Amino acid sequence: MNPDIAKYLEDVRLSIEAIGHHLQHAPSFDAYKNNLTVIDAVERRLSIIGEALFKADKIDKQIVITDKSKVIGLRHILVHEYDLIDDSTIWNIIQQNLPVLKEEISKLLSL
Repeated sequence: MNPDIAKYLEDVRLSIEAIGHHLQHAPSFDAYKNNLTVIDAVERRLSIIGEALFKADKIDKQIVITDKSKVIGLRHILVHEYDLIDDSTIWNIIQQNLPVLKEEISKLLSL
């Protein structure tokens, strides 16, 4: 694997791990939506994930990641159109999509 791609995928892995750590302080949606520090930290890490996948994709478009363009697009929304995002959308992404991404990234890094 290209060393730059490996670095970007490792950034994704570390960000997913950090999100898990942050969510220890907000294990339910109610706790999450009432904790601005956790919201900020999670959204920052989701932005890093989107940027890292964008950079990896520029190097190799053949990297297979479920909904890669949506993950990359989320970064744009978080940074430039933040007013379109609500807490429940982010919570659903964390609960439904992040586990899949985590598994795919782990497999790619183990190749």
